[in-house]
Amino acid sequence: MNTFTIFLILIVVVAFLLIVVIMVQNPKGGGLSSSFGGGGTQQLGGVKKTTDFLDKSTWTLATLLLVLILLSNVAIDSGTAGAESKALDADAQSTQPLPVAPAATNNETATPEDSTGE
Repeated sequence: MNTFTIFLILIVVVAFLLIVVIMVQNPKGGGLSSSFGGGGTQQLGGVKKTTDFLDKSTWTLATLLLVLILLSNVAIDSGTAGAESKALDADAQSTQPLPVAPAATNNETATPEDSTGE
């Protein structure tokens, strides 16, 4: 496995975890924190810490996803550094034959207006 494949697998795993963490949250005060009894004014059983954990994990996973995407871009560039483009290579351009335009002829072709005899 090359490094790009490893980064691709890590990106998929982090994206899946980010989706799960976001789906667990509820912006109106529900979600995982309210299921533990934190819907009212009382904060029992560490429900405040649950929302803090979900918020911090969302930001951490989003940052990790961004870093992995940027690093995978570097892995793509380093993986193709050995392959040179023939379009940019001056030697490859000089060895290819130039396209030849068809020779101009003076033969006139008949048009539908000419064939009617008018």
